[in-house]
Amino acid sequence: MKRIFDKISGTLIIAAIILASILTGVGVSLPPEPAPDQDRGGRAQAALPSFVPLAQKLAPIVVNISSTQVITRGQNPPAPFGEDDPAAEFWRKFFGEPFEGPFRQRGLGSGVIIERDGTVLTNHHVVENAEKITVKLQDQREFQGKVIGRDPKTDIAVVKIDVKGDLPAATLGDSDRLEVGEWVVALGSPFGLDNTITAGIISAKGRRIGAGPYDDFIQTDASINPGNSGGPLINMRGEVVGINTAIFSRSGGNMGIGFAIPINRVKELLPELKSKGKVTRGWLGVAIQPVTPELAASLGMDRRRGALVASVVEDGPAKKAGIAVGDVIVEYDGKEIKDAGQLPILVARTKVGQRVQLKVLREKQEVPISVTIHELRDEEVVASKSKGKDFGLTVQQLTPQIARGMGLDRVDGVIISSVDPASPAAEAGFRRGDIILEVDRKPVRNLADYQNAIERAKDKSLLFLVRRGENSLFLALRTPE
Repeated sequence: MKRIFDKISGTLIIAAIILASILTGVGVSLPPEPAPDQDRGGRAQAALPSFVPLAQKLAPIVVNISSTQVITRGQNPPAPFGEDDPAAEFWRKFFGEPFEGPFRQRGLGSGVIIERDGTVLTNHHVVENAEKITVKLQDQREFQGKVIGRDPKTDIAVVKIDVKGDLPAATLGDSDRLEVGEWVVALGSPFGLDNTITAGIISAKGRRIGAGPYDDFIQTDASINPGNSGGPLINMRGEVVGINTAIFSRSGGNMGIGFAIPINRVKELLPELKSKGKVTRGWLGVAIQPVTPELAASLGMDRRRGALVASVVEDGPAKKAGIAVGDVIVEYDGKEIKDAGQLPILVARTKVGQRVQLKVLREKQEVPISVTIHELRDEEVVASKSKGKDFGLTVQQLTPQIARGMGLDRVDGVIISSVDPASPAAEAGFRRGDIILEVDRKPVRNLADYQNAIERAKDKSLLFLVRRGENSLFLALRTPE
C-alpha cells in the first residue's frame, strides 16, 4: 500500500511541476506570498519605527543633574502632601512636626547640552535655590554647574559647566512644525536611572494646564517620570522640539500624559538668559479673565472670544491708552484673541517701548486703541474663571466699621456675608467677603442699588464686578426663572 501511495505522490509532484512550467510559459504567475508589511488581503501595514539610531546618536547630549538645597529652620521637609491636603494634618500627627533644620535636600533631574562649550538647558525647578549643582555626562564624568540664567515663569534655566574640549551638542528643531500623532522620544534620568529613552507620540499642542500666564505646552504620551524634568523631547529627525517639564499623575508616576515646553518658546528666551541672566517681558497693565458663555451673553457678544479686562493698573500703559474695566480685548497687534490665554503670551513677547494696535469690544462696538508696552515688573493677575446660573448670595451694607476691619479704603457698596455652598453662585466663584462694585455695569453703592439691579433683571444673565482683596473680577449669574 505504501508503494502505491509513493507512486501516486510522485506522479502528482511531476504533474504540478509541468503545470507550473506551462503557466509560466504563457505569462501566468502564481500569487506571491504577502510581504512582511502587508496582510493576506494585500493591505499595507504601518511598520513601527526603529529608535536604535536615535538612542545611539542622542545619548551623549543628555546629562543627569543633581542639586543640593539647604532647608533652613522652620521649613517643611519633603512630604507627599501639600499643606492644604486633608492628609497633611495626619502626616504631622503621625510623623511629628517639621524638622528644626537646617538640613540638606537633594534633587534629581535632567538636562540637554545645547552648546559645545558646556552650556546646558534644564528646568528652573530642577536647580531652584540650589547650593550645589552636579552635572554628570554619559561617560560618567562629573562637573560642578553654575546657573547663568533662569526664568521661573516658563520653568527654564541655563547651566554652564567648565569642560576641556568640545562636547556633543543638540540640534534645536522647530516645535511649530510638530503635528499631532507624530512620533517623539523623551530622554532623561527618571527616578535617577541615567540614560533612559522612552517613545510616544505628540498627543496635543498648545495645552494650558494652569502653570501660569504663559502656558503653552506640548502634550505627549511618551513616558515622563520624576527625574525626566529638564530632559529633551526629540523628533524622529533627532532635533530637540521640547523640554520635558511636567506630568499629570495621581500616583507620582507616568500615566501617559506628559508636558514639554516648546523649543521655539525656549529659543526666544535663550539670548537674554545667556547675556542678562533673566528675561525682559512686555507689560500691558491689566488683569484679565476668560469670556465664559455666561459672560458673553451678559456682554451681548455673539460668541466667546477675547480677554475680558477685570481691572486696570493705575498709571499703567493700558490706563494711559484708555482701556477700561469691562472692555474685551479681541485683537492685539493684528492677531485675533480667541481666548484669554493668548494675550499674556503675545504681550510678553512684545519689545518694551513698542507701540501696538488693539481692538476692544466696548458696548457691542469694536474700538481701536493704540498702546505703548512697558516692561513687566510685577506678575499680571489673571482673574479666575466664573460660571453660574442662579443666586445663592446673602449681602449686607458695607459700613465704615466693616471697611476699617478689612483694611479697605472705601465705605460704600455691599459685601457678601455668605454664599450657599450648594448654589450655582458658589460654583460661579462668589466668596464671602467679596465686595460687589457693579451689577450690569451700574455702580452699587448701597443695598438699594443692589436690590434695584436684581429686580430690573428678568430672565437674563447678570454681570457682577466684585472686589476681592487687591483685585477685581467679573462674575456672571443667570436670574432665577
